[in-house]
Amino acid sequence: MTTAANLGMQVLSEQAERLGLHLTGDQLGQFARYTELLQAGNRRANLTAITDSEQVQVRHYLDSLTAVLAMREWRDGARVVDIGAGAGFPGVPLKIAFPGIRLTLAESVGKKTAFLRELVSELALDDVEVVTVRAEDLGRTEGYRGQFDVALARGVTSLAALIEYALPLCKGHGHLLAWKGSDGPVEAKMSVNALDELGGKIAGLHSVNSLSPPLPADRWIISVEKVRRTPGRYPRRVGVPAKQPL
Repeated sequence: MTTAANLGMQVLSEQAERLGLHLTGDQLGQFARYTELLQAGNRRANLTAITDSEQVQVRHYLDSLTAVLAMREWRDGARVVDIGAGAGFPGVPLKIAFPGIRLTLAESVGKKTAFLRELVSELALDDVEVVTVRAEDLGRTEGYRGQFDVALARGVTSLAALIEYALPLCKGHGHLLAWKGSDGPVEAKMSVNALDELGGKIAGLHSVNSLSPPLPADRWIISVEKVRRTPGRYPRRVGVPAKQPL
């Protein structure tokens, strides 16, 4: 019998249970293969500084799955976009856990999107699209603007900039989920102007401290709901939202 232990995914399996997620043997096998591909791909492209298997399970996979603290239900057919997907976090772990979602991985660096395409193929993931594009350009593109139920952003830029990237992509009452460190609540308070301008509201601040350890303390997921239409002039041109956040 295949077990989490003999797949090397015991840490992930046990910690996911704390989130109420029971990962099957097939899903754990996908995560194990993901780790192999990540380690190999990291030698060709700068994907992540974290390559130790146990740390990958915690700092990448488990951290990605904490999205369920902010959004419990991930319905089949829901359209999800991962903005600045990098090596696939958080979008791919969520796709493995919730295979019925339709995922778009948006990343501007060609070497990373090449890895993502290989990853999607090797893991046999259905309904996953990989696009090499800047978020500002994607938000102005027909077929993407206003089409997503959920936008994911696990990056280092300001929440105000993430709101400008994400809300143009979201449907009415769609959500941005933004991963943040200890400054998350402060950033939420400082994003009032961006929220007002772009048609959003803070729907929740979700502490990840219940999973610390093994996750670092003072992690937050901020949920932003799109409650009004985003004006057509947003997002602004490439580079402006990060340099001059609203």
